[in-house]
Amino acid sequence: MTDYDLIIVGGGPIGLACAIEAQKKNLRYLIIEKGAIVNSIFNYPLYMTFFSTAERLEIGDIPFNCLAPKPGRQEALEYYRNIHRYFNFNINLFEKVTGIQKNENSIFEITTNKNFYKSKNVIIATGFYDIPITMNVKGEELPKVRHYYKEAHEYAFRNVLVVGANNSSVDAALECWRKGANVTMVIRKNEINNRVKYWVKPDIENRIAEGSIKAYFESNITEIKENEVEILTPNGKVTLENDFVLALTGYKPDLNFLESIGIQLSNDELKIPVYNMETMETNIEGLFLAGVVCGGMQTHKWFIENSRIHAKMILDYIASK
Repeated sequence: MTDYDLIIVGGGPIGLACAIEAQKKNLRYLIIEKGAIVNSIFNYPLYMTFFSTAERLEIGDIPFNCLAPKPGRQEALEYYRNIHRYFNFNINLFEKVTGIQKNENSIFEITTNKNFYKSKNVIIATGFYDIPITMNVKGEELPKVRHYYKEAHEYAFRNVLVVGANNSSVDAALECWRKGANVTMVIRKNEINNRVKYWVKPDIENRIAEGSIKAYFESNITEIKENEVEILTPNGKVTLENDFVLALTGYKPDLNFLESIGIQLSNDELKIPVYNMETMETNIEGLFLAGVVCGGMQTHKWFIENSRIHAKMILDYIASK
């Protein structure tokens, strides 16, 4: 057991940004990350391109050099590994926080699957990429149903159904089609989402318009079978031959974990955590939120580009106390 001024839960870009600010304040800190460093980015599709330009992903005033207008996953991994080399973070990788509670002396006790720690302050910077939003349809548990997409090779020359019309779904549909898959999209709304990357949106719309990729709008999957998928469309039920379903329907923060440590959530379906927008402190004194986890189910609200500022907000406040 070791005592700290600050424990940061999550070793993504925002967690690392918090550690940089903690170093500037000469605080005794520790990052605890359940996987690899910037684990969410590691789990992104191999050829994913960021919406943000490189300079908007920078932390610690370290330049992010990139030849292309937008960096990809591999470049981001290289950049954040170099950030760690430069700052030499105090970080425990592949260690999962299982519980946080405050003792009678107002000190946080942090339990992990490997150890036990005490800290005066805690920052939760855990992101949202770990828990898929399920469709809750019969057959969703079949092995051919994937809630994460890595690359297209596995799906070449197969009948692939892609669910959704956001960036992840559109990228997967286009990549699989270009590698030879027979791609069909099932889209709940009547159009491709307006948040799709502006240089990709015309591509998917043109592929749909020319019939290269089939799309069922205002439609939903009703059942997934071993070799088929049933879809309810505005024109009635459709049954398609199918080998794989890419259910890229989004992800959510571990809201149960937030509630288990005492953080209050809004009573509506958005489940937005309670926090002070000036200090990022939750309803529990000394317990802070940083990054996308602040948005609850609104996972599009916060991202690296606009939540890097959370780190300085939190550490300036901690240092002022």
